[in-house]
Parts: sequence; structure tokens; C-alpha cells
Amino acid sequence: MTIPTKPRNLVTVSDHKFAARSARGRVVIIDDDAELLSALAVLIEMEGYACETYASALTYQQVLNDNQPSFPGPNCVLCDVKMPELDGLALQNRLAKLGDTPLLLMSGSSGMHEVASAFRDGAIDFLVKPVDAETLLAAVARALVFSKERQNKQERESDLTARIASLTERERNIARRVAAGQTNPMIAKAFGIALRTVKLHRQRAMEKVGAAGIADLVRIADEGGL
Repeated sequence: MTIPTKPRNLVTVSDHKFAARSARGRVVIIDDDAELLSALAVLIEMEGYACETYASALTYQQVLNDNQPSFPGPNCVLCDVKMPELDGLALQNRLAKLGDTPLLLMSGSSGMHEVASAFRDGAIDFLVKPVDAETLLAAVARALVFSKERQNKQERESDLTARIASLTERERNIARRVAAGQTNPMIAKAFGIALRTVKLHRQRAMEKVGAAGIADLVRIADEGGL
């Protein structure tokens, strides 16, 4: 019998439950008001979402820096604006560099300048405290939909990049010319190759990138930079 040399990371029942909730949506709540933080977490979890809470934006930033893996699913951050060390607007600037985490800001004493700054820098919503449950949950739902759409787009772009990368140089050149409107005889003449060779490379290229027809290939060329 082989004895493992390293301890195995156990997946607990709690992990499975959190993964299931994360698939629906994971909400990170940041607020230095412990009582409010707890109440918001209860509300979010009652909706079936996964929830993480932090007493400061600085603590959350440190967690991000550790780059720990997380369960897949849409996500968003709900953060108070007025906090010591690192406020919500400063955190927004740092999250913007990551480009994948929709942000909801909330405050009870912010002015129009802060509100305008938040929206200008991409905040999904700016909630005024005290926030009623219906308004908060509606904002969270919008942020999670936005996150899911962004993740889907990133997955499509990644898949398309991989498909295009699988093309040989000849297949790529022929596919590019087909997308530009050139006919098979024109391409054969340009490369000095047989018409049947053009057809073969063209067919293989379209299969690799998943193009059902010329219009599809044109779209793929535009989106993927063929």
C-alpha cells in the first residue's frame, strides 16, 4: 500500500453547499459596522447566494492578493464607501484593474461628487443607507447578471482564441482571405496552389474555428482578430 507523502485537501459537506450557492452567485460584503455586516450576510444567504464578509476593504484586498482559488459562478462586491485605511472608492479603483468584479457601493453620508465618481468608474449601483431589503437584493441580482454576462464573454473569447491558435499558418491565411470575400480560385492563384488544396485548407480552417458558413467566419474573424 502506498502512503501519501502530502496531506490531501478534504472536500467537506460545507464546501459542497458553498459551491452550490456560489454557482448561483457569490456576494462579498465589506463594512466596518459589525451589526450591519451580519444582517446583510443573513439577507444575502436567505436568497440562496454564497456570502463572504470583511470588516475592512484592506482585509479584502489582502485576500485578493493571496489569489486563492474560488468556486465558479458570478460574483459581486457590496462595499461601504466610508471606511478607514482604504475606502470604497479606493477599492473600486483597485478592483477596476482586475476587470472582473462588479461593484455595488453604499453610504449614508456621501455627496454627489462621490456618487458621480463611483458611476464614472464603473460602479453598478450606489445605494443610500439605510437600504431596504428589496432594493438591495435587486441591485445584487443586477450585479450578478452583469458578472455572468462578463464571464460568458471572457469564456467565448478564450475559446475563440484557442480555436484560432490551432490553425496552421496556411489555414489562417486562407481563412482570412475567405472572410475578406475572396473566392477559392482567387486564393489558389494568390498562393500558386491547386484549387483542391485551397478547398481542403478552407474546410479544415472552418471546422477548427467552428464556423458554420461564410457569415460565421466573418464574425469570428472580427471577434477573434483572425
